[in-house]
Amino acid sequence: MSCPMDSKIDIEALCNQRGLRITDQRRVIARVISDATDHPDVEELYRRSSAIDPKISIATVYRTVRLFEEAGILDRHDFGDGRARYEASPEAHHDHLIDVETGKVVEFVDPELEALQKIIAERLGYRLVDHRMELYGVAIDRKD
Repeated sequence: MSCPMDSKIDIEALCNQRGLRITDQRRVIARVISDATDHPDVEELYRRSSAIDPKISIATVYRTVRLFEEAGILDRHDFGDGRARYEASPEAHHDHLIDVETGKVVEFVDPELEALQKIIAERLGYRLVDHRMELYGVAIDRKD
C-alpha cells in the first residue's frame, strides 16, 4: 500500500490550464489548498487564507471553492463529520481511511483492492469506470 499525498498539486497552474481568471485572493486560496496536507473544510481554508490576506472574506472562499470544484480542480468529500472537506483533484486515484475518533484521514492506494473491485464489477456484469472508497475505523492500538 502506498500514500499518494507525497506530491503537491499546483492549483494555480490548473486554473491557468483551464482558463480561470486568477485574482490575488484566488491565488492565495489556491496556494493554501496546494499546501494543505489534510482535507480542510471551507472554514479552515478561510482561517489559513485570511492569515495570509486579512481582506479575504469567507464568502470569497466559498465562491472560490465552488468555482474550483466546478472546474474539476477540487474534489469534495463528506467523511461523515457533517462538513464538506476538500482536496486538490488527484492525478492518480486513491482511497481514504477515516479515523472516527480523531477525524484523521489517511490516503492509500492498494493495487490488490483495485483489482478486486474490478473483478466484482465484472461478476455483476459491469465495467468499472470509477469509484470512491471511504473506510471508517478506529486505531487498533488506541489506549483508553
